[in-house]
Amino acid sequence: MKLYINEINQTGKIAVDDTILIKGVPTTAGSRMLESFKPLFSAEAVEKLEKAGYAVSGKTNVGEFGLDLLGETSYFGAVEKDGTLVGAAAELVKEEKVQAALCVDLNGSPRRAAAVSGVDFIKPTYGTVSRYGVVACACSGEQIGVTAKTAEGIKEILSVISGHDDKDGTSLPEEKYDYSTEKDVSKMKVCLAKELYESASDEVKAKLDSYVQSLKELGAVVETVSLEIASAAQSAWQILLSAETCNNLSRFDGVKYGYRTADYKNIDELYVKSRTESMGFLTKATIIYGSDVLSKGRYDVCYDKALRVRSLVCSKLKEIFASYDVILAPACSKTAYKPYDALEAFEKVFEESLYTAIASISGKPSLVTKGIQLIADSFKESDLLSVAHSVEKKEA
Repeated sequence: MKLYINEINQTGKIAVDDTILIKGVPTTAGSRMLESFKPLFSAEAVEKLEKAGYAVSGKTNVGEFGLDLLGETSYFGAVEKDGTLVGAAAELVKEEKVQAALCVDLNGSPRRAAAVSGVDFIKPTYGTVSRYGVVACACSGEQIGVTAKTAEGIKEILSVISGHDDKDGTSLPEEKYDYSTEKDVSKMKVCLAKELYESASDEVKAKLDSYVQSLKELGAVVETVSLEIASAAQSAWQILLSAETCNNLSRFDGVKYGYRTADYKNIDELYVKSRTESMGFLTKATIIYGSDVLSKGRYDVCYDKALRVRSLVCSKLKEIFASYDVILAPACSKTAYKPYDALEAFEKVFEESLYTAIASISGKPSLVTKGIQLIADSFKESDLLSVAHSVEKKEA
């Protein structure tokens, strides 16, 4: 079970997934394409941690470019435990080998990993944590988040890495963000996403039922609401993610850096063979689909429509958050995933994105705790942290 791609400091307490740059340390993003790539600078989030006195333990195994379910498409092999797939960073946190981990949430993989391993993960509001130094795929939705054992652990690290960064064009202007785990949960209203709840497995439903009971015992109001737009968000995010990935990964051509095929006769063969030999099926499928939705005749009916669906999703969420503080939903459809044939990856990842696409496409903060997912309005991370902390404290 290869949890680290590169170990840096055995006494380090913060793990960093291998799509986040650390100066002088190989960064592969789980791909053969970047097997020998050593960045000349560190990500802003890493620099902030190091300046605050936190040492990085190493770079954790990730799926190729972070596109998959739980890291199973990594060039270095999937991480398995008892015959099921797990996330490397989440397992390190669960086993208390590190205090916390930085993970890039592109298509929900760190959220699923946290749910499966029984730890916490937060994807903060888009733009509150610098994306500078991330191997980019879908720039409009990917976000660095924090995995930790508890909400308090997340708060500690998130407080360090958040804030404005001039080097990131998507960074929001606030210099610093203050987070709390002490907001009064008894004054909150929580809504359970009906369609997502009904589509989950019995095991996941049981976790949600238990969480609802805990919230009610803490005095929170819990009601069920319809979130039919989740399926539209799922399709729209797949289109946007694929289009942006197609565009961003075009830089990996075997010319400037990265893997280069040994046998080519012209520039076209260099491009084709380098990418064919170094990228896995899911990455190739995503690029091809992205190219299709951006093509002439498809742009208006696919890509442009997906952008309009994004606006509709945000409008629907605005309506919900006018009445509720937090949305309660599954983080994934099941509590465990078996290894599967690589040719099934595109379909399987799309199916599971139903539960994560809402927060990805809207940029809203999302926190996974005790195997379930909480979503709040922008800049309301303290609501999420307080709910998670209150339930964790109650059930300790």
